[in-house]
Amino acid sequence: MSITMQCELLSLNRSGLYYVAHGASEHDLLIKRRIDEVYTACPFYGARKIMAQLRTDGLLVNHKAVARHMQEMGLRAIAPGPNLSKRTQQHAVYPYLLKGLKIEHPNQVWGVDITYIRLRSGWMYLFAVLDWYSRFVVSWALDLTLEIGFVVEGMKSALALATPTICNSDQGSHFTSPLYTDLLTAANVQISMDGKGRALDNIFTERLWRTVKYEEVYLKDYASPREARTEIGEYLAFYNAQRLHQALDYQTPETVYFTKGESSTDKNSIFLS
Repeated sequence: MSITMQCELLSLNRSGLYYVAHGASEHDLLIKRRIDEVYTACPFYGARKIMAQLRTDGLLVNHKAVARHMQEMGLRAIAPGPNLSKRTQQHAVYPYLLKGLKIEHPNQVWGVDITYIRLRSGWMYLFAVLDWYSRFVVSWALDLTLEIGFVVEGMKSALALATPTICNSDQGSHFTSPLYTDLLTAANVQISMDGKGRALDNIFTERLWRTVKYEEVYLKDYASPREARTEIGEYLAFYNAQRLHQALDYQTPETVYFTKGESSTDKNSIFLS
């Protein structure tokens, strides 16, 4: 099958297949790195507050430039304000299904999201599928661009392992695309989407990003995409199989995901208000 036909079937931009990361300016890389650090510490900050923090740090930048960088990085404040992860207008938006729900077992609710990963001379994007009951990372994918292909492949890998009852995401264009929603619908998965301005709707996935950034990404200086994939892959394997979680009664996500752990279901249950 020709590359042109493959791109048409996947609704991908063919130029993305030949993408070669171009060198960003040192100033832009510095700004993006600092935006990422501020956002990870304070995900409720919008472009203006992040701009104020950057200026406090001695980095002269206006809020429009910060907003542009945040859009390129796939970042959005989890508070009412400008939505930097906008859906395509013709795409459907699904209701939020988790209000008042008690999560009592693995594969009842998955959460998905994308975050920015910095490299020494560029950046990548990390997509992950998280089981909310066990905090187990079911699947993940890294890519140089925000094309939808790596999200679809990451979800396919997750669905090859298990099928959740509900999958929750934000209203970004990746997650409202028919390429993504049709995949879940075909697997009989209920689609849930965060309400606008709801800071806690995707809280467990936001916590995963904080953990990955502070325990792995900010301690490293990835020289290449290959190095980032290798080292982030090793960290996520450690996160799943070895890292103890206080919220899981000091068990690992892998233990709880595959066995429900030694604790009772009630002890590990999560109630979403």
